[in-house]
Amino acid sequence: MSGDILSQNEIDALLSALSTGEMSADDMRVEEETRKVKVYDFKRALRFSKDQIRSLTRIHENFARLLTTFFSAQLRTYVQINVASVDQIPFEEFIRSIPNITLINIFEVAPLEGNVLMEVNPNIAYSMLDRLMGGVGESPGKADSLTEIEMKIMRNLFERSFDNLREAWSGLIDIDPYLTEIEVNPQFLQMISPNETVVVISFNIVIGESSGMINICIPHIVLEPIVPNLSVQYWMQTNKKEMTSEQSAKLEQRLKKASLPIVVELGTGKMTIEDFLYLQKGDVISLDQNIDDPLIVKIGDIPKFTAQPGHLRNRMAAQIIETMIGGDEDDE
Repeated sequence: MSGDILSQNEIDALLSALSTGEMSADDMRVEEETRKVKVYDFKRALRFSKDQIRSLTRIHENFARLLTTFFSAQLRTYVQINVASVDQIPFEEFIRSIPNITLINIFEVAPLEGNVLMEVNPNIAYSMLDRLMGGVGESPGKADSLTEIEMKIMRNLFERSFDNLREAWSGLIDIDPYLTEIEVNPQFLQMISPNETVVVISFNIVIGESSGMINICIPHIVLEPIVPNLSVQYWMQTNKKEMTSEQSAKLEQRLKKASLPIVVELGTGKMTIEDFLYLQKGDVISLDQNIDDPLIVKIGDIPKFTAQPGHLRNRMAAQIIETMIGGDEDDE
């Protein structure tokens, strides 16, 4: 049989056909042999495995969450972004799928070589622009060329959003996105060969009452150096970097300067709520502790030492007697 997983209804139908004689075992064998031949389109070469596509999906789901928070703050309105799909297609097919007039951010992601595209649907782009200029976020419903001032406003917005892309990719590689140019006509884009495989991450975005798509197009040649790192094995590894002696010394210095609350507990007592409500100045509260018993010294609410009370330079003080057994175990 093929690698497809059959549903319970399909399994029941096959068993029923075999039992009634509608289909024989020989027929199933012939069908299995015919299914081994599959049509392969060399123009639509699949360069990424399903495992690697899932890794890219996880990265950009995180990017969508970060971008939702960023745009909500910048546009001061409700924004919702989520990943709709992640596909690998020829670059030519991606160009044909986007509008003739749209907003395309072309940026580099050093240290990776090559350019990445972020295509913003005109409906969403105009809604963002309207919000940034004090409007309610309405889209005119038609795509016109942006003026130089409008282009500058949109450029600043997306340049600031690249901090979220940097953070989303930080678990895999430290990138430094840099916006090189903005294009409005996809027909002028000639970055790579039309048949080159690209990964297209499509986002659904809702801004107030407007909705549309944002597409990120990443050519295979850009991801090629880090393709092995997109596997599950890489994500499951615990690549802990050992701390250098200099880093260890700085960490120790900072820990020494850290402030911790220290409390010397004179004792505890119990009383009813009625007695508590009628407390007045001069009343005495009885504690469950003898005057000769050592006091408990707590650091961050954790008992660490025993001490005895006293005076130092006319001020109340406590002298440490010993470390409490088991006090260090509370830190673990």
